[in-house]
Amino acid sequence: MRHDLKLSTLDEVIAECDRLLNSGYEMSGKWTLAQMCNHVRLTMESNMRGYPRWMTLLGLPLRPFLRKFALPRLLAGNSIKGVKTAGMFVPPSGLDDTDEVQRLKACIQEFGSYTSPLHAHPGFGRMSHQEFGRFHAAHAAHHLAFLTPSDQEN
Repeated sequence: MRHDLKLSTLDEVIAECDRLLNSGYEMSGKWTLAQMCNHVRLTMESNMRGYPRWMTLLGLPLRPFLRKFALPRLLAGNSIKGVKTAGMFVPPSGLDDTDEVQRLKACIQEFGSYTSPLHAHPGFGRMSHQEFGRFHAAHAAHHLAFLTPSDQEN
């Protein structure tokens, strides 16, 4: 069962990852903190370096629907459940939480200072740097909500 988690900025993502790393957590999904950080980092890197052409081509027909209906839901913290991710973004098992949190932090720092144009999201299209930052924060919140910090009061 997911808990209510809304993150609007990438700084909030870092804070939540640090909180989970320091307090420990209970999983209610299939991925560990390390796997979630790996997944979010890979999507951010694709935003900066480019998505595979096949992914962009497959997303084009769905883009108007996804941008109008799915993106606002994700940004509001009510993302569509059960959507399968592309295999290249599925994290392997056995990753270390501390290492992957650090790798995500480095990626977020790079994203924050990135000045080249960002690549359009295959399903949601082009956005400003600020809009993509909000998107990545909401995407991280979607996944991190499956981890309940051990220090959270019930």
